[in-house]
Amino acid sequence: MEPLLTGKKYDKIAHWWSSTHIHSEYGLAQVKRAIRYCKNHGTALDVGCGSGGRITTELLKEGFKITGIDVSESMISIAKANHPDVDFVVGDICTWQSEKKYDLIVAWDSLFHLPFKMHVPVLTKLCNMLERGGILIHTFGDDYGEHESDWHNDKFYYSTIGIEGNQKVIIDNDCLCRHLELDQYPLSHVYMIAQRK
Repeated sequence: MEPLLTGKKYDKIAHWWSSTHIHSEYGLAQVKRAIRYCKNHGTALDVGCGSGGRITTELLKEGFKITGIDVSESMISIAKANHPDVDFVVGDICTWQSEKKYDLIVAWDSLFHLPFKMHVPVLTKLCNMLERGGILIHTFGDDYGEHESDWHNDKFYYSTIGIEGNQKVIIDNDCLCRHLELDQYPLSHVYMIAQRK
């Protein structure tokens, strides 16, 4: 699955997504936990920022200067309308490059759409985009492999390298796991908070 194709699929549901999640608190407790580990509230990167809803609002409230990236043009258009002062870009995290370092990187329910072979390079990239002491929170599946699921009259691609795979990449890139939780058990949804040494 090419990320740009996933972006087109989200283009079709962007307005539904934005209106459905505008008052949602899904994931906020976990993001707030990650923020508590942050020594500095300077710069934040939101990978798969979508329409710039609850997570963007929380990061702004905490004083972060945000860069948001998403592969869906429609999602980014809505995000820019909702938060005109935030730097939102349409991009594929697999190929997107930046020289910036971040105090906090959030990748909530986005990396599981990556092509399977891109998990290690993308997670490696994110670890290396952290400031020393910076925090990464990301979600993934407690499984190994790839599959498609039916959603909104379409097929969406998902993949994961599992808990051990994610832990290995974090450790190999000079980061420490500070928190790991199957937060929707018995579903296989996992989130990890990691800190760059």
